[in-house]
Amino acid sequence: MNYSAIKYCDIANGTGVRTVLFVSGCRNRCPECFQPETWSFEHGQPFTAETEDEIIASLKPDYIQGLTLLGGDPFEPENQEALLPFMQRVRKECPDKDVWAYTGYVLERDLTAGGRCHTKDTDGLLATIDILVDGPFVAAKKDITLKFKGSSNQRVIDCRHFFAAGEITEVM
Repeated sequence: MNYSAIKYCDIANGTGVRTVLFVSGCRNRCPECFQPETWSFEHGQPFTAETEDEIIASLKPDYIQGLTLLGGDPFEPENQEALLPFMQRVRKECPDKDVWAYTGYVLERDLTAGGRCHTKDTDGLLATIDILVDGPFVAAKKDITLKFKGSSNQRVIDCRHFFAAGEITEVM
């Protein structure tokens, strides 16, 4: 997997101060996407053990609330395979940090069993996430007043509740 960028001390992509990993690769290619350079799976740099170590170290200070996965799309099958062991490590080494993830896919349609992006890694990856912002960016539904999403069709989902109760609960 490649990644486009890592932002440290970000306050725009989830609550609190966060480390944000922008993975490369997205097949959704939403019109007016704010990161079209991340559509290519070859864009950016390889995601290495050293990269993992840097991100883990960045999460250690008390003032960092958590990690956010963006893209591209973390739920492209190729990205899921690379992210799952890393996210399991994050959960083990930084258990007090929360995790947000953004995807252009729709949770119950695309990421559950039988969905177009459901792989052997999907359930494990989703289990490491607290908040999932799902759905493609739709330019006609763009609304800059929305918190943590770009268009009104997108949802900010309590992923833990989804796994515990099997129902979608939006938190914002």
